[in-house]
Amino acid sequence: MLSPIEKSRLKWACRRGMLELDVIFMPFFEHEFDSLSDEQQQTFIRLLESDDPDLFKWCMGHGVPADPAFAAMIPMILERNQARHDRQG
Repeated sequence: MLSPIEKSRLKWACRRGMLELDVIFMPFFEHEFDSLSDEQQQTFIRLLESDDPDLFKWCMGHGVPADPAFAAMIPMILERNQARHDRQG
């Protein structure tokens, strides 16, 4: 479990240099991160260490990460964000 300081740093790391990535990662962190398993949380933290162009490419479906954990995490992020958006109407 992350300390409040670690969570604050992680939230800051979700703020990217591209607005398109901000609207993907910030809501996921705010609404879904705490429900992830420890392993998934660690994968998410590692994923945020990736460069913005790679994250953008993967999130837009223009490529697949070589890391299998990232390849599973990206669709989960997108699906959970879409499901939350659909519930909010």
